[in-house]
Amino acid sequence: MSPSPPWAISFRTALLRATLYTLAIGGIAQGGFLEVLYLPEVRYTELGFTEFTQTLILASCCALLIYIRQVLKIWPTVTLLLLAFVSASLVREQDYFLDYYVADNTWKFVVALIVLPSLAWVIIHRQRFLDEFRYYSNTFSFGLFAAGVLVTYIFSHLYGRQDFWRAVLEESYIRDFKDIAEEAIELLGYSLILFALIELFFLARRLHRARLTL
Repeated sequence: MSPSPPWAISFRTALLRATLYTLAIGGIAQGGFLEVLYLPEVRYTELGFTEFTQTLILASCCALLIYIRQVLKIWPTVTLLLLAFVSASLVREQDYFLDYYVADNTWKFVVALIVLPSLAWVIIHRQRFLDEFRYYSNTFSFGLFAAGVLVTYIFSHLYGRQDFWRAVLEESYIRDFKDIAEEAIELLGYSLILFALIELFFLARRLHRARLTL
């Protein structure tokens, strides 16, 4: 029997992580329920549980990617692109505060300042990116990240279309229903992205340790 690669994990570890992720999803769903019950004045607004948790999750994602890239130094080009994507999402979630306290559409300029230089760097070092992505694309982390992106940026927006909810509710249509559905699904998608980057963190740490032993 050939030895396990340094990035392999045991069944017990995989089961433990799956359990913790399941509990986390359940906790988030319960948090949304409690938000509706006990925070009626701010529910599903920028000051409510759902929006705050989205910000916390995206900030945590940024911190993980910075650590992976700057400290562990694993797949620096791939992680730069992931960091640009996640940090742009974090800025986008703060559009209300930026528009209110700075100026209208400030978030768009900040996102451009993050994304454009990052894309330019990846394009310049595209061969390095392709070499790194060849490994990353075959990991569990990539699958989770792709699922999170699809849920957050595709399904949530399609499911949250006003025309859809008007057709469902007809004369009983209230915008709150649409907003709650869209924000809740976005939170689920962001959670999947966080789980993906937690998996990437553990993988990067194992690769870093294996590199030190060489």
